[in-house]
Amino acid sequence: MRKLSMLLVPGLVAITLAAAPVLSSAYAAGSDEPSSPPKSDSSSKKGKKKSSSVSDPKFLAAYRTAYTAIYDNHDYTGAIGQLKSLKRDDVADVANLIGYSYRKLGDYQSSKVYYEIALKDDPNHVRTWQYYGLWQLEQGNREQAQYHLNKIASLAGTDSSEYRSLAAALDKPTGATLVY
Repeated sequence: MRKLSMLLVPGLVAITLAAAPVLSSAYAAGSDEPSSPPKSDSSSKKGKKKSSSVSDPKFLAAYRTAYTAIYDNHDYTGAIGQLKSLKRDDVADVANLIGYSYRKLGDYQSSKVYYEIALKDDPNHVRTWQYYGLWQLEQGNREQAQYHLNKIASLAGTDSSEYRSLAAALDKPTGATLVY
């Protein structure tokens, strides 16, 4: 029995860690507010998947704290500091949230830098294509936003929440106040 438990416990821990939510989230259609805690949105990523810090419980806890600061508390400045303290702002999920936070603060230049870092790390990071597309709309670049929408369609399909959110924003007339 002791041998069985020595094999079973590590297996259960591994299964639990693998099944636990990892980094980004699923969003309600047409909204940028998360409807659930972070999961992995690199599922469309082709090729190698970075293990980086994703399996580190301390990293995950700190990431989730920053995530909550952003989406629940709207503390974008605090979240930027928390995310940067992870020393992993070259990872797509982290860079994307930093970019999102800067965009929400109106710092479009810094936001752009981090969206581009995220896409350099993972060119198929659907959430970054969505947020960067919303950034493009806020800058008045409807053609670029459409390009981002097409990219999302090719990566995640037109039924994805990221596609629906950006498409809904693009459907609003130019100059309309965008809320997302």
